[in-house]
Amino acid sequence: MPRHIIKRYAPDCDSIRNHKHMRMFGRLLHDPGLWHLNRRSVSGAFAIGLFWACIPIPFQMIAAAAIAIPARVNLPVSVALVWISNPVTMPPMFYFNYVLGNWILGRPPQHSGFDINMEFISESIAYVWQPLYLGSFICGLCGALLGYCAMRGLWRLHIVSYIKKRRERLQRQS
Repeated sequence: MPRHIIKRYAPDCDSIRNHKHMRMFGRLLHDPGLWHLNRRSVSGAFAIGLFWACIPIPFQMIAAAAIAIPARVNLPVSVALVWISNPVTMPPMFYFNYVLGNWILGRPPQHSGFDINMEFISESIAYVWQPLYLGSFICGLCGALLGYCAMRGLWRLHIVSYIKKRRERLQRQS
């Protein structure tokens, strides 16, 4: 079942190979290991995608692809999971990461008015970047670990359930 659900929503390998931002990886995208849907490949892709979803950098999809390719995990799943951080979810995610980073560093969070101008951004970035990236790194590692373990567990649970149902079906037939 997990394989069928993932296949239904994942883009096909040709559309990813021909995507304008993915062309930089060239022949590396022809490795069949990047397109397999098995427990190892999908759980690794979950870990990579969830980690990069928590890191506030531009082009998170390229970073996820750059790690997924040498790790030989499912490329579409790792790239798609980066979209957990989208324009709607980014503010609460990154604010939580910032607060967590401040808590770890032992600093009080800076709460000030918000202006959209270069002066405000340049003054704020000097204070905000360390706790933001520390909190993002910690949340990314935790999310990657939880995603990896959850996917491995769910996949195994599904396989055990499938085998159990198959045994029952075979016993009824005989």
